[in-house]
Amino acid sequence: MPYEPPTHRVERSLRRSGAVVVAGVDEVGRGAWAGPVTVCAAVTGLRRPPEGLTDSKLLTRPRRTELYAVLNGWVTAHALGHASAEECDELGMTAAQRLAAERALEALPVRPDAVILDGKHNYLGGSWQVQTVIKGDQTCVSVAAASVLAKVYRDAMMAEIGAEHPAYAFAENAGYPSPVHRAALAELGPSPYHRLSWAYWDGLPRWRHLKKVRIPLPDPGQLTLDF
Repeated sequence: MPYEPPTHRVERSLRRSGAVVVAGVDEVGRGAWAGPVTVCAAVTGLRRPPEGLTDSKLLTRPRRTELYAVLNGWVTAHALGHASAEECDELGMTAAQRLAAERALEALPVRPDAVILDGKHNYLGGSWQVQTVIKGDQTCVSVAAASVLAKVYRDAMMAEIGAEHPAYAFAENAGYPSPVHRAALAELGPSPYHRLSWAYWDGLPRWRHLKKVRIPLPDPGQLTLDF
């Protein structure tokens, strides 16, 4: 399906406002049943991006892998942050995603002056100058780059975990629901990498007693301008 390639429009706008270093941020694994939530922060120049760059979800696995190899040498800098399954259970998804994003941003060689987040919600809060962009992973070069880098890295991580626990087929489903994954859970229960506070445990009568109950904390959040 044809798509419009991402541009530097938002990055240029932030630079005109005084930001020297702009990082695009995207996550993968938020909806998974197992494994970490992974966030990539990518800093890109304003030169032409690699051909075919877009949201990782719109790319085939072979094309994502090709772009990953190109992007590793093309981006100015990038870093990844993770929040484990245990942290997702303990903190809740939004706070775990914030933790992973902060770990990624703080691992960059230079602290960004501005951060572009995919979506409409500023889950980072007030510690960073944030610009939210709906469908930023399709429209902003730095966010699209972060999307591909995060997805390919996490998929490889889940494949390694899957070698330890082959019944769940993590190499194929990356910890997301699939028929094989569901069947293995029903038969074997959770691996050490499963999130135990998720609602899917309600549909597994044999293992429902293992579900963790988390008392949700209020999410401070904040309103931001959407492009």
